Amino acid sequence: MHKILENIASYALTPVVTLNSATDAPFLCEALTEGGLPVAEITFRTEAAGEAMRLARKTHPDILLGAGTILSAEQARRAIDAGASFIISPGFSREVVEFCLKEGIPVIPGAITPTEIQYVIEYGLEVVKFFPAEQAGGLAMIKALAAPFPNIKFFPTGGINAGNLLEYLSFDRVVACGGSWIVKDTLIGSGQFGAIRDLTREAVDLIKTWR
Repeated sequence: MHKILENIASYALTPVVTLNSATDAPFLCEALTEGGLPVAEITFRTEAAGEAMRLARKTHPDILLGAGTILSAEQARRAIDAGASFIISPGFSREVVEFCLKEGIPVIPGAITPTEIQYVIEYGLEVVKFFPAEQAGGLAMIKALAAPFPNIKFFPTGGINAGNLLEYLSFDRVVACGGSWIVKDTLIGSGQFGAIRDLTREAVDLIKTWR
């Protein structure tokens, strides 16, 4: 497994962030770092995402930053140019996967069916994003899919929270989880970065009980 993917696994939880204002990025990174979780997936769902990534990388060069909701190679290029160290897609895109492999950038494509997982295997990848996790069957579905694909690990996102995080992490084929409850849009939008820091600490402490 790629070193960056190993780092993601070591944190166990990746905050999934949507930023409407790029200037919020440094404050968010500071809150996550102070909370003990220096990693984030910045979703490219807003026009501010690229600049937010640049500011985050400039002010916090050591934080592990990935770009999420990447739907095309062109979007992946913009994310990488802005400072993304890894790419995550909600579904499987040959265009995105092939581009990332060519660029040597770790990519986690979405896959929630056996067919999609077989596509992933054909490209020699080991980790798939399972999204939307809860709506797609949760841990029971992941375990069912894991059986015929012994070399695949899962990165579930969607509906993950403090109440079910450890349940997912307890399955050894889950490499890490993505979660947005500690970085809610309402907290970011109202500048409550202290609250984000505190929620991050709570999540980190929760993970320590599992380990």
